[in-house]
Amino acid sequence: MEDADLRILVAGATGALGSAVAVLAAERGARVVPAGRDPHRLEQVAGRLGSPAMLRFDAYDSDGCTRLAARAADRLGGLDAVLVTSGTVAFGPAERTSAVIEEHLMAVNALAPMAVLRGALAVIGSGGAVGAITAAIVDRPVKGMAAYQASKAALSAWLDAVRTEQGRNRISVLDARLPHMDTGLVDRAVAGTPPPTPPGADLPAWVAALLEGMISGASVLMPHPVHGAPTLRR
Repeated sequence: MEDADLRILVAGATGALGSAVAVLAAERGARVVPAGRDPHRLEQVAGRLGSPAMLRFDAYDSDGCTRLAARAADRLGGLDAVLVTSGTVAFGPAERTSAVIEEHLMAVNALAPMAVLRGALAVIGSGGAVGAITAAIVDRPVKGMAAYQASKAALSAWLDAVRTEQGRNRISVLDARLPHMDTGLVDRAVAGTPPPTPPGADLPAWVAALLEGMISGASVLMPHPVHGAPTLRR
């Protein structure tokens, strides 16, 4: 795929990370449909992109998530790529984390992205790409984040399996295992108090790598084990 004329749906485009990816893609010539839950922020992002459409969705509406890609394809005359950047976080030891919080994390961080991408696989043709944000935590456990890690690991495992299945269709599947970044996510935790966090990673560098990973058909985006820079695995 090439940046110019790329038709892409960014689900979670009202967040700091998703909006940055959407804006960069549009600046490089892609036609972007942003999707999110907050109508006011969604309208702002769509205005920045000059987008032909904007789509609302809710993580708890599984059928709506599944239909999202088809709705975007209707507005763009087809679809080349779908990226899910939405997510939420909670903190606290496992024994103090309620079932309600665990279910919420699974719904938002795993089941909703799965539904969006499941619908995308029925719309995107050969040579296209799907991807989602998991987290570097799937490879490096952190105390007080067991439920969050479990939800991200579930999505990561699903992406691995789908990548194997979609090889025959030449659809690439990107697992973006991003490190901590100062996007404000930890300040919006649905439970618990965040532990001390390291300085946020370079957002523009990771956004550029994320878009490159989608376009180039990479399998995994992750921090380099030594210097932590964005590293793509084909």
